[in-house]
Amino acid sequence: MSAAPHSGFAAFKQSLRKNWSLYLLALPVLIYFAVFLYWPMYGIIIAFKDFSPGKGILGSPWAQVKGEINLFKHFSNFFTSVHFTRTIRNTLGISFYSLAINWPLPIAFAILMNEIRSMKLKKTVQTVTYLPHFISTVVMCGILWIFLRNETGMINYMLKAVGIGNFNFLNEPQYFKHVYVWSGVWQNTGWNTIIYMSTLSGMDTQMYEAANIDGANKWQQIWYITLPCLMPTAVMLLILDCGSIMSVGFEKIFLLQTDLTFETSDVISTLVYRKGLEEANYSFSAAVGLFNSVINCFLLITVNQISKKLGDVSMF
Repeated sequence: MSAAPHSGFAAFKQSLRKNWSLYLLALPVLIYFAVFLYWPMYGIIIAFKDFSPGKGILGSPWAQVKGEINLFKHFSNFFTSVHFTRTIRNTLGISFYSLAINWPLPIAFAILMNEIRSMKLKKTVQTVTYLPHFISTVVMCGILWIFLRNETGMINYMLKAVGIGNFNFLNEPQYFKHVYVWSGVWQNTGWNTIIYMSTLSGMDTQMYEAANIDGANKWQQIWYITLPCLMPTAVMLLILDCGSIMSVGFEKIFLLQTDLTFETSDVISTLVYRKGLEEANYSFSAAVGLFNSVINCFLLITVNQISKKLGDVSMF
């Protein structure tokens, strides 16, 4: 007769006794996450309070409207404010535009890199395309200001040379999304290709040899062998990207933003900064940030479940 299974706690104690050295190595990491990531999360309650720095988080009163407690006061203020429609439209517009460009491009670039037979050329291309990733956001935005300046920028100088004329890229609202997204393509495509290149390097080359024997041309090999091997990785990265749809990077937006482009460049992260740090409306900015995080979490779970049902690929 088989022995009764250990309870969960008893099994943990046995594992702890047997692998105590591994748990000891993991302890600093657990402490770091607990102290710097999980413990500060209690601060989200200020989204439901009329927070006062002098009274502190626990001492501040719950949010009130006309003398009555209304925990969703700051959420309601955000939903009915003039900022809501503009920030949601701009955040989703930039995110979906960026996702539509930055998700398939590394896949295509990895396939092209995989077809290069000269190792010297391959390493040169890899180095040239990876380097922009290591440029800081501040420096990269400075480069954009120099290149895209209205009168003296290199891009406009080249356009004038061929008779096209000037474009005020950084001060015209309709150009902001394009500048943001395509500068991100230049900076990150090479770096984002690394994981796909790693996947391709682990593929069985015998599949290509068998395809050659069967008479498959290069395009057929890419379509029926390379792409199916890349798809699980690509879907996982797509799920992660969908989980950050509402989180457009603050630094780059803030550094490229001007008063003239405010209508198309104001996103949730810049609103949180403006309300929280510039206007000291901490409860309102916490409510906006919490709303943003909840939507991201919902999108992540939803896309993960859809992927799990359709393609049997998921994160959890």
